[in-house]
Amino acid sequence: MTHTLPDLPYSYDALEPFISRQIMELHHKKHHQTYVNSLNAAEAAYAKASSPKERIALQAALKFNGGGHINHSLFWKNLAPAASEGKGNGGALKDGPFKTALLEAFGSLDAFKKEFNTTTAGIQGSGWGWLGLNPQTKKLEIATTSNQDPLLTLVPIIGVDVWEHAYYLQYLNVKADYLSAIWSVINFDEAEARYNAALGGVDPATKL
Repeated sequence: MTHTLPDLPYSYDALEPFISRQIMELHHKKHHQTYVNSLNAAEAAYAKASSPKERIALQAALKFNGGGHINHSLFWKNLAPAASEGKGNGGALKDGPFKTALLEAFGSLDAFKKEFNTTTAGIQGSGWGWLGLNPQTKKLEIATTSNQDPLLTLVPIIGVDVWEHAYYLQYLNVKADYLSAIWSVINFDEAEARYNAALGGVDPATKL
């Protein structure tokens, strides 16, 4: 199959002032597009490979660019224009099964954000912070992955990109400020939909 760059479900400036238009355009049009192009090239080369050695040599490119495509496709839907700015539903956690599960796991929304941000800020180099559902225990857990590795041990509910290209143009080297600001544009409605689907055994990453 040929992979394509997904459209954003909002305009490039819709997440301002929390994430700038410039960041969103570069992140989507340049960075994600590069992962898509490189994944298609790696898969085409894999299909033409004539030996196990050639196929093994392509594994790193498939993992990195495939993960980049999966993670970013999930990330765009994780975001929404901020309710605090009167633009949308971003940052608004409504009553429902997901909120109940989140509070059971972490005690409060603020406690969850603090633990998530502390864990994610501790990533050395580039990577992703995740809230995921443990498919065995059906409990919400915080996890991180390095580089563009997709989340495999949990079903992804919320993912936050902490590569520098996701925030540097606006927040410079202060990753903590970016992590604090992004909760104003997190789409908790999407998180609840993923949570409900995950309870039924559906992983959103398999639907991309």
